[in-house]
Amino acid sequence: MKTLSFPNTELRASNVVLGLMRIAELDDEQIRTLYGSARDAGINAFDHADIYGPTRHACEARFGEAVKLTPADRESIVITSKVGIRPGFFDFSKEHILRSVDESLAALRTEYLDVLLLHRPDTLVEPEEVAAAFDELHAAGKVVNFGVSNHTPAQIELLKTAVRRPLVANQVQLSITHCPLIASGIASNMAGLDQSISRDNGLLDYSRLHGMTLQAWSPFQKGFFDGVFIGDRENYPELNDVLAELAEKYQVTPTGIAVAWITRHPANMQVVLGTTNPGRVAESAAGSELPLTREEWYRLFRAAGHVVP
Repeated sequence: MKTLSFPNTELRASNVVLGLMRIAELDDEQIRTLYGSARDAGINAFDHADIYGPTRHACEARFGEAVKLTPADRESIVITSKVGIRPGFFDFSKEHILRSVDESLAALRTEYLDVLLLHRPDTLVEPEEVAAAFDELHAAGKVVNFGVSNHTPAQIELLKTAVRRPLVANQVQLSITHCPLIASGIASNMAGLDQSISRDNGLLDYSRLHGMTLQAWSPFQKGFFDGVFIGDRENYPELNDVLAELAEKYQVTPTGIAVAWITRHPANMQVVLGTTNPGRVAESAAGSELPLTREEWYRLFRAAGHVVP
């Protein structure tokens, strides 16, 4: 399992992350088995959010109840949680950030978060309030590192007008079939080609220039929760053929190849899984360090329907 050092921090984490947004209905033994499968595969990073589950903090609470981390266990893993989404609106107020983090810590049964992310951009954000919340949380030892999710470069720069803590990560949607983050740059300046339209204002290059680690959520989704592309031969026959061919070459499953397509990128991205299947966790982890060649990487990109001019 490949691990990444986050620039300008002491944080080091596996480049495959287990997301825990779907564990609310699992029993304790199922959660422990899922967690154990991740640890056995070399995964040390676990992703939460205050809104995951049928009620606020439900998935965090289920994790805390089931796993019951010892001090040594806690020190050996990286726990991320997110804040800012409320029913029908977004909220980056100092009051909400502080209250939600306290609730997350109680639910997870831990004294600190390794990373706290602002979940989706709040257009009513007041950077000074975010900065005050981050400073208070860091000073109290409740949060070590901070970042964002689904933010554009300009939104990040706006936060930085007041936020003094480094913003170390940005969690965004990315898969072979849903990759405007990458595809628009490849087709830059191609008039009349939809792929050339930038939908994130150069976020990939911005992240590399500013030392922010990109974390890819929904790494197997066709689009925005449209289902997975692996095995979808009706819509992606060529892509599935190439996935199968490369899976045989590297002795992994197509899932491992789909992960490797992301981890192969020199931006050193993390892949955030959403599965509750321990076997799928192991299949995904197998793609952590696969040395896809440039030709193979671009072949997958083209097979997904993207243009290489």
